Amino acid sequence: MDVPFRSTCPSDDSLVWEGRADSAAACAAAVARARAAQPGWAETPLDERIAVARRFGDLVRGDAGKLATLIARETGKPLWETRTEAAGVAGKVDISIAAQAERAGERRSPAAFGESVLRHRPHGVLAVLGPFNFPAHLPSGHIIPALLAGNALVFKPSELTPAVGEMLVRLWREAGLPDGVLELVQGGRETGAALVDCAIDGLLFTGSARAGLHFQQHFAGRPGFMLALELGGNNPLIAWDGDAETAAAAIVQSAFLTAGQRCSCARRLIVPDSAEGRATVDATLALAARLRIGRWDADPQPFMGSLISADAAAAVDRGIERLTTQGGTLLGDAPAALPGRAFRAPVLIDMSEAARDDEEIFGPVLQLFRVPDFETAIATANRTAYGLSAALLSADDALWARFLARSRAGVVNRNRPTNGAASNMPFGGTGASGNHRPSAWYAADYCAYPVASAEAASLAGAAPDLSAYLDGGAR
Repeated sequence: MDVPFRSTCPSDDSLVWEGRADSAAACAAAVARARAAQPGWAETPLDERIAVARRFGDLVRGDAGKLATLIARETGKPLWETRTEAAGVAGKVDISIAAQAERAGERRSPAAFGESVLRHRPHGVLAVLGPFNFPAHLPSGHIIPALLAGNALVFKPSELTPAVGEMLVRLWREAGLPDGVLELVQGGRETGAALVDCAIDGLLFTGSARAGLHFQQHFAGRPGFMLALELGGNNPLIAWDGDAETAAAAIVQSAFLTAGQRCSCARRLIVPDSAEGRATVDATLALAARLRIGRWDADPQPFMGSLISADAAAAVDRGIERLTTQGGTLLGDAPAALPGRAFRAPVLIDMSEAARDDEEIFGPVLQLFRVPDFETAIATANRTAYGLSAALLSADDALWARFLARSRAGVVNRNRPTNGAASNMPFGGTGASGNHRPSAWYAADYCAYPVASAEAASLAGAAPDLSAYLDGGAR
């Protein structure tokens, strides 16, 4: 049976949303409604599907302030950041339309028999499981291209951000999306498990590597199932040369933006074991200590808000304890008093002489590795099962060429933060970071499959001449 649950603001534990978690029966009913609606949506002309998406984008722009405030209340992120996210959702519409035309459009070429035609077809009914860190932008990166392709969807937001998910679906319905084409189910792990056990044709998932591995195993016996995984990272940032203050700004942005709750955040800082490397570390510590941490609605605005919950903050504490137990050394001074249970200050831990693991800590924790040479820096960067993002801070073109050639990541930046991804480029990683289904510009690839057709206007004159191969001559 359905059970009640709620979401609260991590800044102050105030109530944001309450409702009921959907049962297995409710999930099955939602999938059935989507299944019934999907053929009609797929047969709707593409320009009409685009028109609905554009109306959704216009509605998001009109409600951008409300959406940004809701994201901020439900996640604890500062308003300046959630305003960017709300704008990104609206901007995702035009980007998805352009990507669909380039990656999954129609192409015709003449042939002796008539013409060859490439088209793309929807998979059917897809489930979308949304994350909490970007509860509007990241699900929309799946939902918009999937709807443009003609799929029907069942969307389950993170149980930590149900209000944002509810608002997105409401705006789609106000935009004129037909009933059943985008269904909403709410709940936690049990609801998600029930949804993926339904008769769906694919799963579009953004979340942890552990959950991604579970889904790979769960659907291993279904080769025709579309599984698109956007997972975590243990991302390296090599700061090798250049001005220490400038490098520190890129490092802080990489590691501590969104309180470290981005899958593309830098988790490992690699510097030369030299005076230049020490200067970079000192500048990073000094800058991190000055970062303003506060409530989402504070004035002036903070750089960092809270983590998603007090439980998430406690998980970060356990991660820090694990690293120090392995021999890591905490650098810098203890942080000043923080505004609440879900807040954490940036932490830098020197792991150069410590035992190492490959577990992602989803928060403002950066591990430091001092290395003797650039060859060791590259080896250290690649010493991970993950492969989402990586970056090099260096003015040396030769070092960049070596790093780019050998880096095992889907996003590789130079003199830019690790989390400097763009919607007009593919976004995704290798290894434990994904299954070669990058999102953003390439989301159109996993939202439809190609259909190749050889077409002649009539059978006459187009059928092959087999007379030379028939007994008794031509007939």
